[in-house]
Amino acid sequence: MLNDSTNEIFLYSESVLRTKITTFARYIAIKNVIMNHTQYKFIQSFACIATVIIVLSGCQAKRLENTKELSREIKASQIKRVTNTQLVYTIDEWGKKISKITEKTLEKELATNPEKGTAVCKDLSQIPLINAMEKEYGVHIQLLGEADISNTDLNPKEKELLEAYLYSAKSKTAVTDNVQQLNDTLIVYNVPATAESPICKACMPDQEISFAVWRLLFNKKDMIRKLDAKALKE
Repeated sequence: MLNDSTNEIFLYSESVLRTKITTFARYIAIKNVIMNHTQYKFIQSFACIATVIIVLSGCQAKRLENTKELSREIKASQIKRVTNTQLVYTIDEWGKKISKITEKTLEKELATNPEKGTAVCKDLSQIPLINAMEKEYGVHIQLLGEADISNTDLNPKEKELLEAYLYSAKSKTAVTDNVQQLNDTLIVYNVPATAESPICKACMPDQEISFAVWRLLFNKKDMIRKLDAKALKE
């Protein structure tokens, strides 16, 4: 049987043990709080740094974009001496390239979305690539047919050329592209679409003959703004 002295020692040891356990538990709790706080601070700091980097990157990209835009504006506003011969040569060069790309692009669009044929033929700018070329070269692209010979919106010179192209198509005579100045501000490039192209039937379904002509209308002022005068041929 335990005496009173033994009981006191036992109670004292139990009390000390409880105190140590309580202290240790508090230590663990405080340590967890500190670690969580440290992790939060780290995450918060990392988030702030990341945000600053993103903002600075965006500002830098914006500055580069603005610099390029400013460079284009300065280049466009420079005084340029361009002769009519140089303009005609450039339009002939651009016209050949644009008309070929446009024809292939329209053929692909008609094959992919035949139900949109009528709408797309009347408004070629609905096709993203053609719309982009119009903006890039400052040109308005259209597709003309036999009915446009009586189109009052066309210049008389264009109607005469369209009649000549139609006659050649009926007689199966070879023709070439053409550049002509309509007035002081407008120059037009024309070339017949390939006779075997599905464009002729899809866009001009009421015609008896496979016939269509590309019309690329250029504004001289817009052209000169986009030209690099140093690169022009004399």
